[in-house]
Amino acid sequence: MSKFLSHIQACNTAVLPGNRLQFRLGTTRVGWVRPELADVLEKFDGIDRNREAVSLHDPAALPGVAREVARLGLVRHRGEAFDVRAEPGRPVLSTIDRGALPAFGIQAQGVHVNGLVRRADGLHVWVAKRAANKALDPGKYDHIVAGGTPAGHSAWQTLIKEAAEEAAIPQAIAIEARLVCTINYAMERPEGLRRDLLQCYDLEVPEDFTPVPDDGEVERFELWPIGRVFETVRDTDLFKFNVSVVLIDLFLREGLIEGEAAVKVRQALGG
Repeated sequence: MSKFLSHIQACNTAVLPGNRLQFRLGTTRVGWVRPELADVLEKFDGIDRNREAVSLHDPAALPGVAREVARLGLVRHRGEAFDVRAEPGRPVLSTIDRGALPAFGIQAQGVHVNGLVRRADGLHVWVAKRAANKALDPGKYDHIVAGGTPAGHSAWQTLIKEAAEEAAIPQAIAIEARLVCTINYAMERPEGLRRDLLQCYDLEVPEDFTPVPDDGEVERFELWPIGRVFETVRDTDLFKFNVSVVLIDLFLREGLIEGEAAVKVRQALGG
């Protein structure tokens, strides 16, 4: 159980605000920035700074600000726009490149899918091996489908798109996915502050279906008995950091964590 708790705690290492300032669009807080970035941003036209916050007056200017910060070498530019909201479910205020999200402390949304096969010998889980050239957690184990929600997309649209692109899952199969939980966390990472909201799904795929790596992000897929998945999460750090947390929720729902241990793990997950 201690390893399960450590996986959850590892995704909740950020103390907010800490030494960060609020990052605001107009008067609305959407993120958090470190003083070093605030020192750079306050020199931009249309940005004000005080002891509590850095405020960008025109939300539409945010993509350009992020591009300039990337040009200065302070963030990565990934060429993927993400929506910016004050809170989940609230209106979209602007967009920002995915690579700038951690530096600005803006929440990202994404989807994770447990690819399940129920066989006569028990529940099995499709596990992806991340490509060795991935910038984030290369070579770690991952879900059959997982990805960030790009600007203008819903979680469901992202699931269908990523299922096709990452694992060649036909839409006729992907639409059987069902939402089982949401997980959010704030963690310190080398790239900055990760504030993620994950929409997590179960997808039971036919026994005769095999996912195929289709976009270069996955090296291969393997079908594991859930017991092997359980032991790997319990005993190692071989899964990508947030994948372990989503799998722990699956273990709870499948009854693999019981009694007092289940209560403590649910509390750590925020449930």
